[in-house]
Amino acid sequence: MNRNYGNNPNSNERVLQKPKSKQRKRVEFITKVGIFSAIAFVLQMMGGMLPKVKGFLEVEASDLPALIISLALGPLAGVMVELIKNLLHAMVSTTGFIGEFANFFINGTFVFTCGAIYNFKRTKNGAILSLIISTIVLVIAGIFVNIYFMLPLYSVTQAMSMNERVALATTVMAPFNLIRGTVLSACTVLIYKKISGFLK
Repeated sequence: MNRNYGNNPNSNERVLQKPKSKQRKRVEFITKVGIFSAIAFVLQMMGGMLPKVKGFLEVEASDLPALIISLALGPLAGVMVELIKNLLHAMVSTTGFIGEFANFFINGTFVFTCGAIYNFKRTKNGAILSLIISTIVLVIAGIFVNIYFMLPLYSVTQAMSMNERVALATTVMAPFNLIRGTVLSACTVLIYKKISGFLK
C-alpha cells in the first residue's frame, strides 16, 4: 500500500533540494581543486631545490596532481590547479612571471588535453590514450613556447638567434618534456586508481 510513497516527494521539496545539491558539488569541487593546488605548489617548490638540467630545466612532479584531478573532475579542474600553482609560485619566484606563464601554458595544455580526451572514453584504455596524446601535445607546446616566448625573454638565452633557439628547443627541451610527460603519465596510471574514490 505504501509502495510508491518514497517515489512521490512533494514538488516543493524537490525544488528546494536541487540548488542545495548543486551548491554542495560546487563546494566539493573548489575544495578538491584547492587541496590539489596546494600539493602541486609544494611539489613545485621541492622540485626547485633539485639540480636543474642544462641549468634551467627543473625536474619536478608538480603536474601530477593536476593530471590526476583532470582525469577525475574534468579538464577545467586540471587547468585551475595549474593556474593556482603558478600564481602561488610567482609570489616567491624571481623570473618576473616569465617562467610561470610558460609553465602554465605548457602544462595547462598538457592536463587540459588529457582530461578532455578522457571525458570521451572513461576507461583504462581511454586514460592511457589520453596520456599518450597529451604527452605529444606537451612536447609540441613546449617547443612553441620556448622558441617564441621563453628563450627570447629569458636573460641567459636572450641573445640567441632563431636557429639557436630552434635547436635548443628541439634537441634539449623536447626530449626533456617527452621524458617528463612519460614519467608523469606512468605515475598517474599507477596512482589514479588508488585515490580516484576520494575524488568522486
